[in-house]
Amino acid sequence: MSAAKIGFLTISDRASSGEYEDKGGPAMQAWFTRVLRSPWQAVARVIPDEQSLIETTLIELSDIAGCSLIVTTGGTGPALRDVTPEATEAVCEKMMPGFGELMRSASLQVVPTAILSRQTAGVRGQCLIINLPGKPSAIDDCLNAVFPAVPYCIDLIGGSYLETDATQCAVFRPAHAKPRP
Repeated sequence: MSAAKIGFLTISDRASSGEYEDKGGPAMQAWFTRVLRSPWQAVARVIPDEQSLIETTLIELSDIAGCSLIVTTGGTGPALRDVTPEATEAVCEKMMPGFGELMRSASLQVVPTAILSRQTAGVRGQCLIINLPGKPSAIDDCLNAVFPAVPYCIDLIGGSYLETDATQCAVFRPAHAKPRP
């Protein structure tokens, strides 16, 4: 089985300029290191909050780097420069609104300001793109909520087969879904 490529995209003016340490990107990678059992390779980027650059980077990670999954952190709030959901919607063929709904619901159990988040998800070709919040603890909360459905979604769009450590995150695949080599 070849290693699945997973894109990790941090979107932050301050982190991309070096004035702020990127904590979101490493938090996402740590979550996947803990949860995934199948081989995978990280393809990481840190870029500023510029919609055209976000779009170009999502396309590059999906179409050129061959990522089956891209997770983003940052740019999902209501601030003027928060444009990650708009960039995601611009490059996806299909939007998956249930991801954002579930992430907000899970986050609302922790903090009332989760209602301000505009996280979303969508499909571009054989790649699932998921927008996560910027705070590392919120990244964990959101991935724990939605990831049980992620591997099967990626199966359905023809991406890489992902297996998890069931003690960390039990995924759901219908009984008729067969493991791929």
